[in-house]
Amino acid sequence: MIFGAPLMLSALMLLATALPAFAAEGQSKSAPSDAIFVVEIILLLVVGRLLGEGLQRLGQPEVMGQLVAGLLLGPSLFGAVAPEWQHFVFPKTPEQKAMIDAVSQLGILMLLLLTGMETDLKLVKRGGRASVMASLAGIAVPFVIGYITGEYLPDSLLPDPSKRMVTSLFLGTALSISSIKIVAMVVREMDFLRRTLGQVIVSSAIIDDTLGWIIISVIFSLGLHGSVDTATVIRGIAGTLIFMAVSLTIGRRIVFRLIKWANDTFVSEFPVITMILVIMGAMALITDLIGVHTVLGAFVAGILIGESPILTKHIEEELRGLIVALFMPVFFGLAGLSADLTVLKDPTLLGLTALLIVIASVGKFTGAFIGAELGGLTRREGLALALGMNARGSTEVIVATIGLSISALNQTLFTMIVTMAVLTTLAMPPTLRWALRRLPMSKAEKERLDREEYEETGFVSNLERLLLAADTSTNGLLASRVAGLIAGSRGMPTSVIEINGKIPAKPKPGKEAEDKKGEDKKSDTKKAETKNADAKKAETKKSAKTDDDKDLLAEAVRTAAAAAPARKLRTKDDDDPAAKAEVVTVKPEGTVIETVAAEVKKGYDLLIIGVEKTTVRKNEFHDTVDSLANEFEGPLAIVSSRGALEAAPVKTKLSILLPVTGTETSRNASEIAYTIARATKAPVQILYVASRKNNTTKNRRRRVNLRQNEQTIVKSVVSLADKFGVKVKTSAIADISADESIVEIAKEEGHNLIILGVTRRDSDRLFFGNTAAGVLEKAETSLVFVSN
Repeated sequence: MIFGAPLMLSALMLLATALPAFAAEGQSKSAPSDAIFVVEIILLLVVGRLLGEGLQRLGQPEVMGQLVAGLLLGPSLFGAVAPEWQHFVFPKTPEQKAMIDAVSQLGILMLLLLTGMETDLKLVKRGGRASVMASLAGIAVPFVIGYITGEYLPDSLLPDPSKRMVTSLFLGTALSISSIKIVAMVVREMDFLRRTLGQVIVSSAIIDDTLGWIIISVIFSLGLHGSVDTATVIRGIAGTLIFMAVSLTIGRRIVFRLIKWANDTFVSEFPVITMILVIMGAMALITDLIGVHTVLGAFVAGILIGESPILTKHIEEELRGLIVALFMPVFFGLAGLSADLTVLKDPTLLGLTALLIVIASVGKFTGAFIGAELGGLTRREGLALALGMNARGSTEVIVATIGLSISALNQTLFTMIVTMAVLTTLAMPPTLRWALRRLPMSKAEKERLDREEYEETGFVSNLERLLLAADTSTNGLLASRVAGLIAGSRGMPTSVIEINGKIPAKPKPGKEAEDKKGEDKKSDTKKAETKNADAKKAETKKSAKTDDDKDLLAEAVRTAAAAAPARKLRTKDDDDPAAKAEVVTVKPEGTVIETVAAEVKKGYDLLIIGVEKTTVRKNEFHDTVDSLANEFEGPLAIVSSRGALEAAPVKTKLSILLPVTGTETSRNASEIAYTIARATKAPVQILYVASRKNNTTKNRRRRVNLRQNEQTIVKSVVSLADKFGVKVKTSAIADISADESIVEIAKEEGHNLIILGVTRRDSDRLFFGNTAAGVLEKAETSLVFVSN
C-alpha cells in the first residue's frame, strides 16, 4: 500500500496529461470516443479502489469509498475546481454517456445477482418472529413517514408536480430500505453472525432487502405509466407475486438442473459462470415482460443460484471477483457523478437534507425498535437491531438511481437521498459495534455456537456431491445404502455408475511383471477354454436383466436417502429439512474406467465403491477396486458386505463398531459412522486399541486405562457424537495386534458393520496399511474403509 498508492496516483497524473488529446479526439468526431470511455473506466476503478481501501481500513464499508470517488470526480469537486477538464472526461453528450451507462446498467443487475447469492433465506426462519416483526415495522414506519414527507415537498424538488404520488412512493421506499451488505459486514466483523441476535439482525435486513425490491418493482411499473390507477397496481402486484411463487418452487429446480447440466456437459472453461449470467438475464427479462423492474429478476436469480447444491466456492469467488472489481466501482462511481453536492450551498436545501436524514434515521430506528419489542427482544437487543437497520448503503443508491432514471426523482432530490445514504451508512458501523459490545453471551448460546463452529470444518458437512461406482452385488447394494444415508443427511446430489463386467487389471511394473508373465502364459489355454462359456453366461445374465434391475442401485440410494433425517448437525434451533437428494444414473461412455475418469472431472467430494470382488489373496484389494480408486484423488469409501449384511444389505438393522486413532481420517470415518447411525438409529461402539509393549503372548488383549493423550482422543470422538445427537459406548483395549482386536470385538459384541478410517500409502496397489489389510483379511463383519 505504501508504494502502490503513489504508483496509482502517478498513473492518474499521466492520464491527466493526455486528457485534452482524448477530449479533442472525442469532439472532432461525431461518434463517441473509445479512448474517453477507457479513461472513465480507469479513473472510476483507481479512485474507487484507493478511497475504498482507505475507508475499509477505518472500519467503514468499501462501497462507500467508491461512491465518494464518484462524488469527487463529479460536479461536487472535480467539476467545481476544473469544470472544463471534468466535462472532457465525463462529457454530457448522449452518445458518449451511453457507453459508460451501459456498463452501469449491467452493473445494477450484477450487483443484485451477487446480493441474491449472499441472501440466506434459512436465516429468516432462524431469526423467527423477532426478525419478521422488526423488518415489517422497520419498513412500515419510515415508509409512511417518507410518503408523507414527499407529499409536503416543495414543487421545486419534484421532477413533475403532477406525479407527486410516484415521487412520494419512491421517497418512502428510499427511507425504509436497509442494506444487507453493510449490515452483514459489521455483524460478521464483530463475530456476531452466528450469535442469536446477529442472526436476527441479518435476517431482518434480508427481509428488508427482499420486500424492498418487490416494492420498488411495483412502484417502477407505476412510474412507467406516469400515474397511479387500480389496474396498474393490481397488475404489478399480481405479476410480482406470481413471479416469486413460480421462481421459489419450479424455478428452484430448473435453475439447479441448468447449473448441473452446464457443469457436467461442457469441457470448456467457466461454463457454470456463463450459465449463471444467462439465468440472470432470462429472469431479468421475465420481470421486464410482466412490467416490473429487471432488478427483481436478477435478485431472485441470485437467491436460486446461491442455493444450488453444486455451486462451488471457487466458482462463486470468481464471479464475485468480477463484480466487485469492475461493476461495483463503475456503478457506484457513476451514482456519485450524478449527484451534485454544490446544490447544498443553498441553506434551504441543506436544511431540507438534514431534515431528511433525521426523518430517515428516526423513522427507521423507531420502526425497528418497536418491531423488536413486539418480537420479544430485550431493550438492549432492540437497540442494537434498530441501530443496525439504519444503514442504507448500496441498496439506497440503487433505488435512487432507478428513481432518477424514470424521472420519479430530479437531480436535487437524488443528491439529497445519496447524501442521506452516505451519512447513515457511515454512522451505522460504530454505533452498531458499540451496541453489540454491551450484549453478553449466554451459556446455551455458547454451546450452540460451539456445535455450529464445527460445521464449518467438518467432513460430512462440507460434502456437496457424491459419486457411487458399484455393481448389483450385495457389496454394491450395501454401498448404495451407505451413499443414500450420507446423501440424505444433507440433500447431496448423487451420481451412480453401474459396473457391469470385469475391469482390466493395471500392468505390473518391473520384476513382478516378468515373474507373472510365465504364470499368465500357462493360464492362457485354460482362459481360452472358458472364454466362450463365460461369454454365453454373461450374455444370458444380461438378457435376463429386467427393466427394474437397471435402476436398482439408484433406487437403493433414493430409498436410503428418504429414510435419513435430512438436517444439519443437531442444534437447538435448526431442524430445517435439507433439500431432497437428487440421484441420477450416469450412462457409460466407453469403458467403466473411462466413464469414471470423465465423471470425476465434474467435481465430486466422495467416491463410494461397492463391487462384487473386493479382495484378492485375502488381504489385497481386487484390481477393480484398485483401478476405480486410482481414478479419484479425493476421499474414498470402500464397502465390503459380509456376514448378516451379506444376506440382506439394504434392510438389516445396523450395529456399528468404530475403531479410532485420533487421525484426520479416523475423524472423517467417525462422521460417516455417526451420519449413518443417526439415520438408522444404530448403536455405535467406539474402540480405541492401545499398543502396550509389556503385553504377553499368552494374554495379549486386555482392558486398559487410557493414558492422558488417549483419553483426549476418545473424549473428542465422544464429543463429536454428541454434536450429531448419537449415543455411543466406549471401550479400550491393549493389544499388539490391532487388526485382530477389531475383528474379535466386532464378533463378541455382535456388530455387523465396522467403519474404519484409513490413509492411502505410497504403493503400486491400493494399500491402507497393515491394520487395514489384517481387518480386510480376517473380518467376518461388513466393512467400510474411509480414506483421505
